[in-house]
Order: sequence, then structure tokens, then C-alpha cells
Amino acid sequence: MKTSSAPAVRFDPILLCAVLALVSLGLVMVYSASAILAQDKLGDSLYFLKRQLMAAGMGVVAMAVAMKLGWRRLARLAWPLLIVCVVLLVVVLIPGIGTSVGGARRWIRFPGFGLQPAELTKFAWVVYLSYSLAKKREKVATFSVGFLPHLLLCGVLVLLCMRQPDFGSSVLFVFLLFVLLFAAGTKLSYLVGSVLLSLPLAYVAIASSPYRMKRVLAFLDPWAHRHDAGYQVAESLMSIGSGGLTGLGLGDGRQKLFFLPEAHTDFIFAIIGEELGLIGVTLLVALYAIVIWRGVRIALAAPEPFGTYLGLGITSIVAFQAAVNMCVAMGLLPTKGLTLPFVSYGGTSLLVLMGSAGVLLSLSTATQGANRPSRVGAEMREVAA
Repeated sequence: MKTSSAPAVRFDPILLCAVLALVSLGLVMVYSASAILAQDKLGDSLYFLKRQLMAAGMGVVAMAVAMKLGWRRLARLAWPLLIVCVVLLVVVLIPGIGTSVGGARRWIRFPGFGLQPAELTKFAWVVYLSYSLAKKREKVATFSVGFLPHLLLCGVLVLLCMRQPDFGSSVLFVFLLFVLLFAAGTKLSYLVGSVLLSLPLAYVAIASSPYRMKRVLAFLDPWAHRHDAGYQVAESLMSIGSGGLTGLGLGDGRQKLFFLPEAHTDFIFAIIGEELGLIGVTLLVALYAIVIWRGVRIALAAPEPFGTYLGLGITSIVAFQAAVNMCVAMGLLPTKGLTLPFVSYGGTSLLVLMGSAGVLLSLSTATQGANRPSRVGAEMREVAA
């Protein structure tokens, strides 16, 4: 007697390979961009690479755990996770606990590692919004239930981040709010109206801060401020421009020789352009395009609204940070301080992003096993069509 068995449900292999390829490229480029700096300042050329390898190892574990536990369990953790992150955002502002680097108090130092609460909060914010919008599905179009509470809570997160200050994360929180509110069906008039009302506040936030004004001036004309506010952007442009089609060769970049600050963190894209050229940059953009493509595809095929919002939110984090980071390096946006996802040096960022990728991979299993997508995904595909 023959028995038929259903095909095994597996994680999305294309997404997994793209994420691991980005992490691998990041490890290579972190070492290339930081080895000389680490040797000169710390006496160990492998210092940043070893820390990034440790974070990547922990990220693989976080990814595996997320894939094993599944995405549905996150709904029960939405409020606890967000509350913990808000507490951490408050704690990091306390002198003596939060560590200030470059004028920003964004890290809580522990023996052997540092925690950046804003990075964890990005994931917690997506989980909370996904849970809340799915729960309020029938009332999400109303101002008092679907829009205002989420806007006020976002304001709290933005206020805490601006106290650090961390303008890039603040903008990302607002971006995630608008993306998920739009996906959930919030009235477009609410979103447009809130943007128009926030423009004066954004202007005040920039105009009242000398360092933000310097960044805007550097963005408008980096060469006119070549030796002060525009120095970093000008060096980044020189780095990318010197790469040509094939690059100067891996490890042969010049701007990392104490010319380009933060070469292994915020401006690692410039080093990729210099050493790997247009070909390397094209490969990098292609990998991000694959992650975004698979992430959106998984989200739209999710069997429940919570899964759809969760998948869109996680994908939006990667898409927004990658686009902003690359645009900043090319002088197309003012400096924001956002890392290049999976590639830039930064333990907390890499760990959280790899764990988030694990959630997406878990969701991909549900989409393959589902008979039909959620109503949210079907509606969004109809709009796209």
C-alpha cells in the first residue's frame, strides 16, 4: 500500500543565502577597512574583525533560535519587548551608565561588549506595531484607535532617541510607523497631514542643533566645507570615485589610511566602492534587492495579518537603512549615522538584524505551508496590480 506524504516545508533558501552572503562580505570588508586603524590604535589588526566575528556567530545562533521558535510567538512578546526597550532607552541617557562616543550617548557598556538600545528597539517597534495593527484590524482606519495611539507612542521613542541624540533611528521609527499604518489601511489623509504638521518640528530640530546644521551644509556643498563639516562626505566621494569599474583591489584602498573617518562603520560602502569598484557595488545592491524581494514576497503571502505586517516591517528596516547609508556615502543625503545592514561593523546591529532575518525565514515556512495568503497580503497585491 502506497502512502503519500506532503512535501517538506523549508525555509526560503534564496533569502538565507543572500543574508549570509551580505554577512560574509561584511566580515571581509570590516577587516580590510579597519586592520590598519586597529593596529595603530590598539596594537591588534584583528581587533574589529574578531569582535565582528563574535557578533556574527551570536547572530547565527539568534537566527537559528528565531527560526526554531517561530514568528507567531512574538505576538505575546510585543508589549514586554517594547517596555524593556523603552527602559533601556531611558537608562542609556543616565550619566555613568550610558557611554558617550562622538558626542552621542547611545551605548550601555558591559564587560566584553556594548549594547545599543536603539538597534533592539527597531525590532521591538516592528513587533509591537504588527501586533497592535493586527489586533485593531477593523478599527485601524479610525483616528482615535488606529492612528493617534501609535503616533503618540512613536513620539515617545523619537523623543528618547533625540536625547542621545540619534536622528537616524528617530527617522526610521517614523518611517516604519508610516509604512505599517499604510499597509494596515490607515487613511492617507492622516499620514499626509501628520507629515505636513511635522515639517516645522523637523526644521526646529535641525536649526536648533549646530551639528545637524553642519551636516546639512556638508550635504548641500561638501566641497565648500572640505576641511570641516564636509570632510567626511568629500573623502567618501573621493573613495567611491577612485574605484572605477573593478576597484583598486581588496585591501588596496587608500582612504582608510586615516583619511576617511568611520571607514569600517557608517562609511564602509565607500571602501567597498573603492576596493571592489562598480562591480562590487552592483553585487552589494543586488544582494539587498534579493533580500527586499524575498522579504516582501514572504510578507504578502503570510497566512495572518500579524505575519504580513511583521514581514513588511523587518524588510523595511533593511531597505531603509541600506538606501540611506548608501545615499549618505554618495552625498545624496545628509549624514544620518545608520549602519549598512549586515555589512557595517557593529555587534548589536548585526545581532538584531540576523535575528530579524531568522524571523523572516520562520515566516517563509508558514507562507509555503499556507493554503492562501492573508487578506492584507491579497489586498496589497491588488493595489500593486
